[in-house]
Amino acid sequence: MSGEKKQFALFSKRTMLPDKTAPATIFIKGGEISAIEEGKTTSKTIPLIDVGDAVLMPGIIDPHVHINEPGRTDWEGFATATRAAAAGGITTLVDMPLNSTPVTINQKAYLKKVAAAQDKCSVNVFFWGGAVPENADSISEILNTDVLGIKAFLTHSGIDDFSNVTENELNKIMPAITKSGKPLLVHCELDAPNSGPDLLNQNPTRYRAWLKSRPKEWENKAINLMIRLCEKYNCRVHIVHLSSAEALPAIQAAKEKGLPLTVETCPHYLYFNAENIPDANTLFKCAPPIREEENNQKLFDALQNGLIDFVATDHSPATPDLKETESGNFLEAWGGIASLQFSLSVIWTLARKNKVPLEILKSWLCENPAKLINKTDFKGKIEVGFDADLVVWNPEEKFTITKESIQFRHKISPYIGEEVYGKILKTFVAGKQVW
Repeated sequence: MSGEKKQFALFSKRTMLPDKTAPATIFIKGGEISAIEEGKTTSKTIPLIDVGDAVLMPGIIDPHVHINEPGRTDWEGFATATRAAAAGGITTLVDMPLNSTPVTINQKAYLKKVAAAQDKCSVNVFFWGGAVPENADSISEILNTDVLGIKAFLTHSGIDDFSNVTENELNKIMPAITKSGKPLLVHCELDAPNSGPDLLNQNPTRYRAWLKSRPKEWENKAINLMIRLCEKYNCRVHIVHLSSAEALPAIQAAKEKGLPLTVETCPHYLYFNAENIPDANTLFKCAPPIREEENNQKLFDALQNGLIDFVATDHSPATPDLKETESGNFLEAWGGIASLQFSLSVIWTLARKNKVPLEILKSWLCENPAKLINKTDFKGKIEVGFDADLVVWNPEEKFTITKESIQFRHKISPYIGEEVYGKILKTFVAGKQVW
């Protein structure tokens, strides 16, 4: 998006600079940060917005969002998704290649996606391409567009027009991805025979049955495979939405070897616990599933110590009918958590509860996601020359998430009714106030 050309300044007593949080005035010109001065600076010629004690932070980068347009705009869409992003302090997001029609697996589909987004977006939007068996021999075509990287599934994606790849196909595509320097994002679940599906067939409204149908072993085996291939091809591999804490030792060993491996988890894997999820509430259905409290605390600890690189929403909305909100049928319901608007507040609420300092949010939500998408030269920090993508928010303000406050298309989310800290006050994208 293009920013406004007018010049202005922002002052906060709590400005999150790269090396400290301190009173500072940020000068914005031509959509960029033109200067930073410690303390409060006033000028007769430059308008100043004084946000007082509110925190001024780099805009959040969410590299895992399903917008579903074109083709499934009744599920979501660029206008509603990016408005919700702006309301949540997200200034940059990256759209996933599936759930739209056509799926983004070639240049023609990519151009359709770009055209569909035209003049609809409140925030910066970039795109991932997709790897499927059908383009394994021609992956360079989508790599040579402006997609930021490639997404692949190791299990059924939920839609038939985005098939999962096998190790054979990964061996074909990974050399080209390595050469491009772009990352390969992988949904890590490898199906294996187990009793879970039978239990789910017999008890389709029981959350425990859904949980058991996708055990941690599926994730662990898939992650081990991707670590091996990451090393074989020296390919940047990014594991999306980690939910199994059992995979953490393998991830740690891979990182200690210096492999180009990164990992994200999602707010719902940290905030909710299987023990507290009611039966027949399909708003909690996602894949991999939300696991037990002990597992999820280990994920949070790994995020805190840097083993997990950052948090992304995996906003994957659908219509109430597809979510089976009436029947409560976990077997039939679309899997995906609608959460785009609330990631900062949810993650801060968890950090606050665990007595984690405010400053850590910069790495979890801004700086490390910028590394994944190769935008570290101009996004993810409050620094001179960087884009003026900024969020102003109040960490001390507590509020209840309501249906009425939701800006994404369908007002359904497991977060409705939750009390969280961290009210978003203003969001700027390239110097333009969008919320």
